[in-house]
Amino acid sequence: MANNKKKNLTPVQQEYQKLQKTKETKRPVFGNCVKAFFVGGFICLIGQFIQTFIVFQFDFTEQTAGNPTVAILIFISMLLTGFGVYDRIAQFAGAGSAVPVTGFGNAVVSAAIEHRTEGYVLGVGGNMFKLAGSVIVFGVFSAFVIALIKTIFIQWGGL
Repeated sequence: MANNKKKNLTPVQQEYQKLQKTKETKRPVFGNCVKAFFVGGFICLIGQFIQTFIVFQFDFTEQTAGNPTVAILIFISMLLTGFGVYDRIAQFAGAGSAVPVTGFGNAVVSAAIEHRTEGYVLGVGGNMFKLAGSVIVFGVFSAFVIALIKTIFIQWGGL
C-alpha cells in the first residue's frame, strides 16, 4: 500500500518526502522508554512507601490500604500539577508519568487550570472531566461487567 501511495505522488512530492526524511529528527526511543520505565517505577515505589506507612501507622490491612494510597497519590499529583512541577516531570518522563494513577490527577487538574478563565461552572466544571470522565465511565462499566460475570459464575457454582 505504501508503494501505491508513492506511485500516486508527483516527482516533486517524492523529492519532498526524501528531503523530509533526511531532516526529520531521530527520536531516542530506547532512552525515552528507559526514562519512562524508571520514573513510572519510582512513582509506584512512592506509592508502595505510602501504602506501607498506612498499614503500619493506621492499622490497615494491605487490601484496605489501597484506596487511601491511591487517593494520596492523586492528591499529590494534583498539588504538583497546580504548582507546575508535574509538567516538568511529564516532559522528562513522557508516558512514565501518565500511566500510573498520578496521570489521572494531572489530567483533571491541568484541564481545570486551562479553562479557568471561562468561569467555574462552564470552564472548570465543564472541561475538568473531558479526559478523566471517559476513564471514570470506562472504569465503572468494566467493574459492572466483571461483577456481572462473577455473579453469574458464582450462581452456577463455577467459582
